[in-house]
Amino acid sequence: MNAKRLETSRLFHRFGFGPRPGEYVQALADGLAPTRTKFLTVPAVDAGASAIKEPEITDLGKRPAPNSAEVVPFAIAMRYQSEQMVLWSLDRMALSDHGLSERMTWFWHGHWATSIQKLNYALPMYNQNKTLRTHSLGSFNAMTKAMLNDGALQFWLDGQDSTLKAPNENLGRELMELFVLGVNRYSEDDVKAVARALTGYQVDRSSGAVTINQNRRDSKPVSLLGTTSTFTGDSLADFLIARDDCATFIAERLWYRFISSNETMPQSFGAKAGFANRSIAGAVSAMANDSVMSNESYSMVKSPVEWFISACRALELTPSQLKTPGQLIGQLDKLGQVPFSPPNVGGWPAAEAWLSSATAQYRIAFATWLVKQSALRALNEIPPASRVLQSTDWLGIPEWSPRTQAALRRSLSNPQQFALLALCSPEFIVSA
Repeated sequence: MNAKRLETSRLFHRFGFGPRPGEYVQALADGLAPTRTKFLTVPAVDAGASAIKEPEITDLGKRPAPNSAEVVPFAIAMRYQSEQMVLWSLDRMALSDHGLSERMTWFWHGHWATSIQKLNYALPMYNQNKTLRTHSLGSFNAMTKAMLNDGALQFWLDGQDSTLKAPNENLGRELMELFVLGVNRYSEDDVKAVARALTGYQVDRSSGAVTINQNRRDSKPVSLLGTTSTFTGDSLADFLIARDDCATFIAERLWYRFISSNETMPQSFGAKAGFANRSIAGAVSAMANDSVMSNESYSMVKSPVEWFISACRALELTPSQLKTPGQLIGQLDKLGQVPFSPPNVGGWPAAEAWLSSATAQYRIAFATWLVKQSALRALNEIPPASRVLQSTDWLGIPEWSPRTQAALRRSLSNPQQFALLALCSPEFIVSA
């Protein structure tokens, strides 16, 4: 496999959501180093993302009394706001000019996994997503402090129920295990200590506003990971994030979601050193410049949303303009992944979890639905005689296997069938 094509493809499909027509060819012409720099450099203005209208997500207030006249309009408004929020997030992924910013926002959404299914209200989830985007390539320390004051996360992990008299351990446990340190890097006594340090938070469910009630807060010193101190949320974040285990864990999570969900992270992986000052951009840059990017061993299965967005970019489709929003969300739900609805605090699965006979059938139906709504401009501009080989450039794929080439050749006279086969091919579903 051509190393330049492979690494360029990985930049598009792992550090973004796939190329738009013409972008992969241009990147190959520009060269690997300039392309990498372009991916890693956040523009002052992202014209594609800026053109997307912000959804009207408002504080709907307390749920009306059962059987009252206000219940039905309230339920309709809740459902509508949730739908608009999902479409807005998908549009940002599909239309953004700087794929890494949206890709990292998506990564952190799965890392600080919070579901609207428990919260119900869209506004706190919407604000959380904007917080994740603000910090997506910034300071992990600042991000963690912001997330400890995030109403959606606090409510999702029962932080609002943690008091001096009854500390709740959910948030403290997940903060260390899933968000900052990783499994087996703390004790049960440490969980109890963090739970005490995080008491007193209260959340307005409909708005997500967070306050700290000092009367419900345990302000006594706690012993945590060998240190005795009185912690606030901010000082707790500083303490945990300064630990070497934090750098190891974030490097592991980046490896798992960007490089390989099956192979163990090597000690030489550069993301940990790049994260030395807790700069997310530093870790991501080190990852993009690591030699693993050109190692053919590390393939990655695209999650349903990643596959869908890369298809939209290739087909020049805008998610919110598809017919209809309900059908789109239903298609994603069948594949098992809808933004703002991760299955649990561990986030969505990876690798072979997305590959089954059932999901294969759903993906074919989904792709058929998408292809019918596309003019297939880019594909139709490729002469049929060149279509098999040049379609790799259209989709940003290093190369087709002989088996896929044979299947595509049988559909040269039928662009819709050709596009369907290409989008459902192993090479498009799995990032080489």
